[in-house]
Amino acid sequence: MDFSMEDLTREDAAYIREKIGEIVPHEVDTDEEEFVLKIENENGEIIGGCIAEAYEYRWSRMFLDTLWVDERYRHHGIGSAIIREVERIAREKGCRVVTLGTASYMARPFYEKHGYTVFTTLKKPNGYISYSLVKYLDRETPEYVPTDNSGARFSVSIGNDGDADVIQNGIDSYSKAYEEDCENVDFDWKLVDKDGRFVAGMIADADKGACGYVVAVFVEDAFRRRGLGTYLLQEAEKLAKENGASMILTNAGDWNVGFFRKNGYRLRGELKDVPRGHDFYELYKMI
Repeated sequence: MDFSMEDLTREDAAYIREKIGEIVPHEVDTDEEEFVLKIENENGEIIGGCIAEAYEYRWSRMFLDTLWVDERYRHHGIGSAIIREVERIAREKGCRVVTLGTASYMARPFYEKHGYTVFTTLKKPNGYISYSLVKYLDRETPEYVPTDNSGARFSVSIGNDGDADVIQNGIDSYSKAYEEDCENVDFDWKLVDKDGRFVAGMIADADKGACGYVVAVFVEDAFRRRGLGTYLLQEAEKLAKENGASMILTNAGDWNVGFFRKNGYRLRGELKDVPRGHDFYELYKMI
């Protein structure tokens, strides 16, 4: 190969994301916005909250990244109040769906009571199963009212980065009882020509002993159809395997899913008409 591999800089990563944004169909916007919701008790302690993103595709999708309730306050409707506020904000921003991830030791039944349905499942090496769930906000679903709604005396408010740390630490502490922390290893590289000019790049990582993740792959127009994208994928797969990962995951839209399918990635699940006029896919490959 006439190119050499180098680590990505922060500027390279920003460039890759920008160029991929240009490849996405013109009617699809790739802006994103993260926000934090919190619930505090009478003493000002955070007893629940979430971290979510309205992102990708003209605000058509809200991703509920993390939802946590202090164990002292569970089963009192606090999680339901957070879900309702997330969905209210999602509708306000014009999102069509809310998606989220959970695990077999967590709260799948809770989300299903609120109208969420599973669209992907994945059995992990540790024996637990992870699920991706979705709720279409433009479809009629029964309103879930908790049997004990005493948590309604607390109100949901907007939080900040410090509040997000409390929420993330809460869910991490809970998860430690079921899953060990995995060291994360980045595979962020670029190919450059003999003059040091950017040719192609990839953003990927792996949780040691678990799964690898491909976030983005980009090849400059003049260098496409030379197998460079495939080469970068294979390098990520190789290093993920060396770090104990048994599979590698990625996401794609209907405009680029063919590239991953040609490279052996299989469908885990799909969201139809998200964004409108297009489809969204979750894919995996055993390595």
